[in-house]
Amino acid sequence: MERNNESSGNFILLGFSDQPKLGMMVLFFTNMVFYFLAVMGNSTIIFLSLVDPRLHRPMYFFLCNLSLLDLCYTSSSIPQMLVNLWGPQKTITYMGCVIQLFAFLSVGGIECILLSVMAYDRFVAVCKPLHYMTIMHPQLCLRLAACAWLTGIANSILMSPLTMSLKRCGHHHINHFVCEMPAIIRISCVDTRRVEGLVFFLAIPIVLVPLAMILVSYGYIIATVLRIQSAAGRHKAFNTCSSHMIVVSLFYSTIIYMYMQPGNVASQDQGKFLTLFYCLVTPTLNPFIYTLRNKDVKGAMWKVLGKDHSLLDAIGH
Repeated sequence: MERNNESSGNFILLGFSDQPKLGMMVLFFTNMVFYFLAVMGNSTIIFLSLVDPRLHRPMYFFLCNLSLLDLCYTSSSIPQMLVNLWGPQKTITYMGCVIQLFAFLSVGGIECILLSVMAYDRFVAVCKPLHYMTIMHPQLCLRLAACAWLTGIANSILMSPLTMSLKRCGHHHINHFVCEMPAIIRISCVDTRRVEGLVFFLAIPIVLVPLAMILVSYGYIIATVLRIQSAAGRHKAFNTCSSHMIVVSLFYSTIIYMYMQPGNVASQDQGKFLTLFYCLVTPTLNPFIYTLRNKDVKGAMWKVLGKDHSLLDAIGH
């Protein structure tokens, strides 16, 4: 009976309610601008990848997947946060909370594995350039992307019910702006060490193993780049990988902090801003990080806009 009551009521997302009203309005408009940029930037990447034949390559196929994940991240949490920041009501339905939790766990797991796949793609491009298209053929790219999506969704199918099934003894105030697993674990009134232990155990194949694969890939890439004789060749190889290295650093620095210590009460305030960073700021930055120095994407953009290619060359220089 208690479980039925807990699964039928609403949750209250405290979010940033400790901020003064002026601070709340600043947060609202700032986050609204970032959300608009995130949606526009990632939607543009997906659109260009679909319509321009020059972007029908493995690198842009995986980038398109990353942009789709970033859209899922932001759209599953930020609109609800904006509603709560603007109005007096801070509630979210039980089902809405379940959807947010499922989306966060799925997308987080998928992105960890996808970033390792993208690192492997860069490894092949730099270390085996003559065999790149042979190795990274379309069937392999589809299998790698499918593996990332299925693994992340399977992780969420396992962890979401376990997290929501924890008894809360009537506690329904979540000290966060989103129904994220660490925040839900904190309002439980039972021993959560078994669930936290399972979270840590699953983080090994989903978070740490992909990170290790990324580090190994970039170890080989760095060794290959150092053997390149010409400065221009080294610069070109570095440009090939620099965008991905920045995205990996931004994503993993926050995800490891949040999910390798899910019940750490001392990290609640930092956790809110870290979550805001990786579900809003990082998805906003990713399209710019990947496109600012990428002539193919800029060329596709100018083509869609009907501009002359010489303008692209001038900007590239």
